[in-house]
Amino acid sequence: MVNKMIKDFKPRLYQETVFATAAEKNTLVVLPTGMGKTQVALLLAAHRLKQFPKSKILIVAPTKPLVEQIMNVFKKYLDFPEDKITMFTGYVKPDKRQELWDKCQVIVSTPQTIENDVMGGKLKLEKVCLLVVDEAHRAVGDYSYTWLAKQYEKLAKYPRILALTASPGSDLEKINEVLTNLFIEEVEVRTDQDPDVKPYVQEVDLRWVEVELPEEFKQVQKYLKDCFKIKLKEIENFGYVGDHNLNLENKIDILRLQGHLQAEIAQGNRDFSVLKSLSLAAEAMKVQHAIELLETQGINSLKVYLEDINGQARTSKTKAVQNLVKDLYFRSALIKTRSMSDLNVEHPKLIELKKYLHEKISLINKKKYKAMIFSQYRDTCENIVNVLKEMGITSKLFVGQANKRQKGLSQKKQLEMLDEFRNGDFQILVSSSVGEEGLDIPQVDEVIFYEPIPSAIRQIQRRGRTGRQEKGKVTIFVTKDTRDVGYRWSAHHKEKRMYRVLKDVKRNLAFANIKKSNETLTKYVGEKPDIKIYIDHREKSNPVLKELIELGVSINLEKLDTADFILSSNVCVEFKNQEDFVDSLMDGRLFAQLKAMKSNFLKPVILVEGSRDLYSIRNLHPNSIRGMLSSIAVDFSVPIIYSRTFKESAALLVAMAKREQDKTGKNFSYHGARKPMGYKEQQEYLVSSLPGVGPSLAKELLKKFGSVGKIINASEDELKEVDMLGDKKAKQMKEIVGKEY
Repeated sequence: MVNKMIKDFKPRLYQETVFATAAEKNTLVVLPTGMGKTQVALLLAAHRLKQFPKSKILIVAPTKPLVEQIMNVFKKYLDFPEDKITMFTGYVKPDKRQELWDKCQVIVSTPQTIENDVMGGKLKLEKVCLLVVDEAHRAVGDYSYTWLAKQYEKLAKYPRILALTASPGSDLEKINEVLTNLFIEEVEVRTDQDPDVKPYVQEVDLRWVEVELPEEFKQVQKYLKDCFKIKLKEIENFGYVGDHNLNLENKIDILRLQGHLQAEIAQGNRDFSVLKSLSLAAEAMKVQHAIELLETQGINSLKVYLEDINGQARTSKTKAVQNLVKDLYFRSALIKTRSMSDLNVEHPKLIELKKYLHEKISLINKKKYKAMIFSQYRDTCENIVNVLKEMGITSKLFVGQANKRQKGLSQKKQLEMLDEFRNGDFQILVSSSVGEEGLDIPQVDEVIFYEPIPSAIRQIQRRGRTGRQEKGKVTIFVTKDTRDVGYRWSAHHKEKRMYRVLKDVKRNLAFANIKKSNETLTKYVGEKPDIKIYIDHREKSNPVLKELIELGVSINLEKLDTADFILSSNVCVEFKNQEDFVDSLMDGRLFAQLKAMKSNFLKPVILVEGSRDLYSIRNLHPNSIRGMLSSIAVDFSVPIIYSRTFKESAALLVAMAKREQDKTGKNFSYHGARKPMGYKEQQEYLVSSLPGVGPSLAKELLKKFGSVGKIINASEDELKEVDMLGDKKAKQMKEIVGKEY
C-alpha cells in the first residue's frame, strides 16, 4: 500500500518487497543501475516520517551532482513542503547549514559536510530517524560514511540505516566491512534475472569486438617487455622475491614487494640491496604502465607518458626515473613511439571504432542514436573526441575536475553537459571513469567500452547506462593477446563471485544488530571523560579528532593562532605526523611555532605520531636530527611525546587534558590561554627569566625572599644563600638588574 506522502509514483513489485525488509531492519540494497534505488529510499523516508513526524531524514551521497539529483527526486515525489527539503555541500556556509538543519526535515548532503558539522558540534543526529547511504560500497576504511554511521547509531533516538549500491564488489572481506561499518542486519539483492525484477528489465545485447595488435606496436611492446624483464631479474638477484613468494609479472605483487621493502627501510635496514630493489620496483611499475598504455590505448597516450618520464629525468633527482631513461630498451621504445606518433599511427581499436560509428552516421545525424563511450584514460577520451570531430560527429568530453596536466570540468559544468546530452544537443558523450558512478546519466542506446576493465563494480555501473526503458546494447573493444583479455575475464569472474558472495552473506547473516565492541582506551581515563579540548579547524580531517569524539570528549573547532590542540589555560599541543615533524625541523617552521607556543602558554607540548624510524624518513645525517631534537628539549624546554597511531594520540591528549582540567576545571577559553596567568605564575615567570634561573630556581628564590622586589634588591651574598645559586649566577643577576638600559 502506497504511503499517502508519495505522489505521482507507483512502486514496482521488487521495490515494495525491498522496502518491506528495510522498514524492519538496517538493510543493504543491491540493485542494478537504473532500477530505482532512490525510490526505495523515498518509500522508506515517507514511512519513517509518518512514524516519527517531528524527526529528520538524512541522505548522504558522495558527489554534489548526485546530492542535487536525489534532492530533486524527493521534491518531485514526496508530498511534503518543498522548503522542508534541502541539500548541503561544502558550498553552503556553516552558519547557513545550521539554520537549514533546524528548519528542514529532509536533508541530502555529501558525507564530509555532515561529518565536519557533527564534529564541530553544529548538527545533532539525535532526531534523525533514517540515514540513507548512497553508493554504500564506499563505506570502507576511513571514508566519512564509516564514522558518520557509527555516530548515528550511537546518538539517534530512532536509528534506521538504508544502504544502497549497484555493486558492492566481489571481495568477501570488503563486503563484510561495509556490512559492519553500516550496522547492516539484512541484505536485499536483486539481479536482472530475479522474477520480481525481470518484467522491468530491457534486454541488453553484449558484443565483443576483437582487434589484432599491429606489428609496429609489437616492436615497441617487445622493447618494453625486455626492459621490464631486466628489472625483474635484477630484483630477483637481490633475493627479495623468493622471501615473499611473489610473482612480479603481476602488478599487485610488485606493489606488495614495494610495501615489504618500505617496511624494511622503516625498521632501519638501509642496505644497498634494499634501496636498489625498491628503485628497481618503481622502474618496473612505470614500464608495466607503459605496456598497458600501448596495448589498450594507443601510441599518443604512450608517447605522452614516455615523454613525461624523459622530462622528469632532466629535473628530478629520483634514481628510478634517471636509471629508467638510461636503459637501452626504454630509449628504443621512446624513439620508435616518437616516429609512429609523427606518422599518426592509430591503435586498431580507434580504427575499428571509426568504422563502427561511420555505419551509424545517418542515425546520429537524425538524432536517433545516442551513445556513451568510456575509456580509462583522459588522453584517450580527448583523442576519441577529436577523431569524432574529424568524422563530423559532435561529441563532448565528460571528465572529472582538473589535474596537474589537464583541464577538467567543475561539478556545475558536468551537470550542464548532462542536461545538454539529455536534451539532444549532441549525441555522443565520451567519458572517463567519472561517468560510471552516481550521476543521472540519460538513457542511451549503446554503451561502448574502449577497453575492458578488471572491476566488477565499474563494469556493472558502465553497463547500467543502457537498457533502462528500451532494449540496449553494450560493445566492448578488446586487443587480442594483451592484458585486455585478462581484464575481460577478471571482471566477468568477479561479477559472478559478487552475487555468490552476497547470497552466502544473506544466508549466513546471523546477527540482528552489529554493535562494534567499544574497546577503546577509555578504561584508563573513565567511561566518558568530562573534559573539553579546543582544536584548530584545520585539523578536522585528522582521525585523532574523530577518535576524541568516540572517547566522549567535548570538542570545540576554532581558528587557533597557536598550536593544534589547547587542553587548558596552560597547556597547548602542536601535533605532527613523523614526515611533517622532520620537514618542519628542516625548514625551521617548527622553531617559529615553538616560539609562539612559549610566548602564549606555560606548558607547550609536541606530539609526534607514526611508527617509522625517525632517522630514515629524510636523507639527513642522524646527528642533524639529534641536534634539533636536543635544541627543542634543552633550549626551548618543550617535551616531545611520541605515539604510534591516531588512537594512541587521542588517548594521550585525553590523559593530559584530564590531568590539567582535574586541577583547573574545563571552563577555560582558548582566547584566554595567555601568559602570565595568576600572581603566583606571573611572579615565577618574571623571576625565571633572570639569567641562569629557570622555573625551579625561581620557586626557591621566591620561597627565600617572599617577593620579586626583595629578590631584585638582595645583595650578591644574600642571593648566594639559596641552594643551586653560586657566585656566577648571583653576579649575572645583579648585573642585569643594575645595568643601565
